[in-house]
Amino acid sequence: MSLTKKIIIALILGVIVGIGFTFVPENIFSAADTYVLDPVGQIFINLIMMIVVPIVFVSIVLGTAGLGEPAKLGKIGIQTITFFLVTTAIALSIGIGLAYLLEPGKAGVFDVSNAEYEAESAPPIMDTLINIIPDNPVNSLASGDMLQIIAFAVFIGLALAVLGEKTSAVYRLFEQINEIFMYLVNLVMKTAPYGAFALIASAIGGAGLGALGSMAMYMVTVILALFIHGAVTYSLAIWGLGKGNPLKFYKGFFPAISLGFSTSSSNATLPVSMKAAQENLGVKKEISSFVQPLGATINMDGTGIMQAVATVFIAQVYAQTLGFTDIIMIILTATLASIGTAGVPGVGLIMLAMVLQQVGLPVEGIALIIGVDRLLDMLRTSLNITGDAACAYIISEREKRLEEKAASR
Repeated sequence: MSLTKKIIIALILGVIVGIGFTFVPENIFSAADTYVLDPVGQIFINLIMMIVVPIVFVSIVLGTAGLGEPAKLGKIGIQTITFFLVTTAIALSIGIGLAYLLEPGKAGVFDVSNAEYEAESAPPIMDTLINIIPDNPVNSLASGDMLQIIAFAVFIGLALAVLGEKTSAVYRLFEQINEIFMYLVNLVMKTAPYGAFALIASAIGGAGLGALGSMAMYMVTVILALFIHGAVTYSLAIWGLGKGNPLKFYKGFFPAISLGFSTSSSNATLPVSMKAAQENLGVKKEISSFVQPLGATINMDGTGIMQAVATVFIAQVYAQTLGFTDIIMIILTATLASIGTAGVPGVGLIMLAMVLQQVGLPVEGIALIIGVDRLLDMLRTSLNITGDAACAYIISEREKRLEEKAASR
C-alpha cells in the first residue's frame, strides 16, 4: 500500500476516533490524549521539525547557487512575491464575499458578554524588514528564525554561484548533505500515518461537538472559501500561467496536502512539500528550493481567508456595519501583514487582531472563534502549502519554456 493511501486511511480513522471521543467522559479522553495521542503526535512533529532548519538552509543555498547569476535570482524573487501578494488579495476577496453572502455571524445569535481576548502586538513591518538580515546567523539557525535563515542561505548561495570552480568542493558537500536529509525525510515519512491519526483524533476530540455545532456556519463559510480558492484560483493559475493540468498537479502534491492537514504547520510540512514538488510535479530543484521555503514563511492565503471571514463574522455578531473603505482596508492590511508578521508565533490570530483594530472592531470577538480555529488551521495550512507549490510550479514551467525557446534558436 502506498504511503498516500496509508495517510488517507489514518486521517479517516483519526476523524472517526476523534468524534467517538466527544461521546465519552472528559477524563477518558484526557487520559488517552495525555498518554497516547499527544505523545505520538508530538514525536512525529519533532521528527519533522528536527530536519526542517537544516533542509531549508541547505536547499536554499543549493537553489540560489543553482540559479547562478544574481539577476536571475532577483527576477524569480519578484515573480514569487508578486504571485503571493496577488493570490492573497484574491483569497481575502473570496472570504469577504462569502461571509456577506452566508452571514455566519447573524446579530443576536451569539452571546458576546463574556468574550475576552488579549491581543498580542505584532512587530512593526519596518522592524521585520530590518531583522531579515541576521546579526548572528548561528543564533538564527539555533532559534529557527526562518526569514533570517533564508537571507543567510541566499548570501552563501550567491557566493558559491559567483566563485564557481573555486568553491566546487563546498557545493558538492552541500549536495551530499542534501542527500542525507532527503533520506531522513523518507525515513520520517514512514511514521506519518501514525502521527496523522494521533493529531487529528486529538484535535477533534479536544474541540468537542458543542463547539463545532455552535460555530457550524462560520466553519462552513471558511471551508467553502478555502475550497473555492484552491479549486478555482490555483487551478486557473496552474492552467493559464503554468500551462499544466490542475488535476495532475493536485494528485502529485496530495501527500504534502494530507500532511499539512494533520500537522497544521507549513514549516513542518516543508521537507515533504519540496520532495513532492520536485519528484511528482517536475519542479526544478533550484526553484523549489528557493520559492517553497520563502512561501512557507510569508505566503498565507488560507490564513487570509480566515481573517476575512472572521472580520466580517465579528462585525455581524456585534451588529457593526463595514463600509467599502473598511473592506478595502481589510484586504490591504491583511495582504501586507502576511509579510510583515512572518515568523511570529500564533501569526494568524495576531494578524486578525491587527485587521480588527484597523477597522474599529472589538478584538474580544476573536474569543468566539478560538474553539474551532485549530481544526480550521489544518485546512488553511494545506491551502497555504498548495499555493507555495503552485507558485514554484508556474515559475519552473516558465523557466523551462524559456530555456527550450533559447535552445531552439
